[in-house]
Amino acid sequence: MKKPLNLPAFKTERAERAFWAKIDLADYFESQDFQSVSFPNLKPTSRAISLRLSEPMILRLKERANERHVPYQALIKQYIAEGLKS
Repeated sequence: MKKPLNLPAFKTERAERAFWAKIDLADYFESQDFQSVSFPNLKPTSRAISLRLSEPMILRLKERANERHVPYQALIKQYIAEGLKS
């Protein structure tokens, strides 16, 4: 039989962190207590960066992107992702 989890009123974030650091949730929950959830609208966070490319390189990227009917920045991201896989 699992214990009920009684949460105290935390006065500070530090006190809450200390509380969660010292307890073991396995003492309070069984694996069957949990339900699967999905977050369909979550998007990976992204951050804008500045990248200097030569004019001829940008023109070539735009040409290739146009051939594939995608924005050239999306094509750059695709190329980077493929490079990171290999």
